Amino acid sequence: MKINFLKTTVVLLLVFGCKTMAQNQAEQDNTVISYQLKWSERTALSILSKYPKAWQLDGNDKPKWDYKMGLVLSGFERLYANTKDKKYLNYIKEYADEMIDSTGNLKKYDEKEYNIDYLNPGKLLFNLYDITKDSRYQKVIGQLRNQLQNQPRTPSGGFWHKQIYPNQMWIDGLYMGEPFYTQFTVKYEKGKNLDDIARQFELVQNHIVDKKTGLVYQAWDESKEIAWADKQTGTSPTIWGRGIGWYMLALVETLDYFPKSHPKRKVLVEYLNQISKSVDQYKSQSGLWYQIADKPELYRNYEEPSASAMIIYAFAKGADKGYLSSSYKAAAKKSFDSFVKQFVKVDKKGEVNILDVSSNVGLGGKPFRDGTNDYYLTAKTKENGAVGFGAFLLAAIELNK
Repeated sequence: MKINFLKTTVVLLLVFGCKTMAQNQAEQDNTVISYQLKWSERTALSILSKYPKAWQLDGNDKPKWDYKMGLVLSGFERLYANTKDKKYLNYIKEYADEMIDSTGNLKKYDEKEYNIDYLNPGKLLFNLYDITKDSRYQKVIGQLRNQLQNQPRTPSGGFWHKQIYPNQMWIDGLYMGEPFYTQFTVKYEKGKNLDDIARQFELVQNHIVDKKTGLVYQAWDESKEIAWADKQTGTSPTIWGRGIGWYMLALVETLDYFPKSHPKRKVLVEYLNQISKSVDQYKSQSGLWYQIADKPELYRNYEEPSASAMIIYAFAKGADKGYLSSSYKAAAKKSFDSFVKQFVKVDKKGEVNILDVSSNVGLGGKPFRDGTNDYYLTAKTKENGAVGFGAFLLAAIELNK
């Protein structure tokens, strides 16, 4: 009888235990993100729900040290700073710990690729090291700085985008490299390389900014040898909306760490004002920006969310920091509302979805990407592209709406 009683008790405990777990799972599945929360937290909670591991962003099926994760998680870093909610910090830390082995080396990382994109997620490690004092993070920071030290350069001193793209500066490379470079040289080198950082932006102004529109092309080949390069200027053919966004992000985030006492800081602020004034003239009636930024009337051209959210964020942050006039903050608020109306879909679980994000585009390679208008306009769009999510998260945090 005693044995039977014990068996019955165990069975009942298992049954009720299973019921409780099932009920808990059902409760989790039915959790609705509150509409009362700000867009920033609604977006971050949506990302946590859709992608429990940060490396899953953009539909990745295996861990990857990737610039897109760096963009999205920089939003989580800011959100943690604002809210002190540990789940945002833990999401960043779990990604770093997935990608860095026990000896402090990045998994599947090859410095000799000289891929400047690899620097962007490295920005997250400064704060992680300061919080945890885990020496692995500091070691990877050093590895990435070493890559930059050896990064090939154009004859004028601009960083190549990758080893496979000789003598080419890409506009997104300014965002990938300069905020990390600036933070490192200020923190560990007493700012000795600030002039070199300013030089990268100066090269953009001299060679990648279109003299007619004031907007930026995606890339510049100083040798003018690659097939997509203009034989007179070396620039790629098309002014790409997201390329403008990358450049504006590079400026506002580099300025976060550029000392006020340095004479080149004023120059960078002037560059931000120049590009902001130019890009403001090319927004749509609703306050958004196009895939081909300077040709809104072009057949099949469309308002693109990642470009729009990046520009909104840069306008808002630039105004908040005093780099831009307050009118840009007002413009950012208006454009943000249009963005939500056009690109944000909230589902039954209260999760935020970003519609029609342009897929990744590039230049050269095999098959050869010629950088024409048609190439950009035929790039597929998708829901919840990581760059769209990351840019919207940053804009939502800055505007606090």
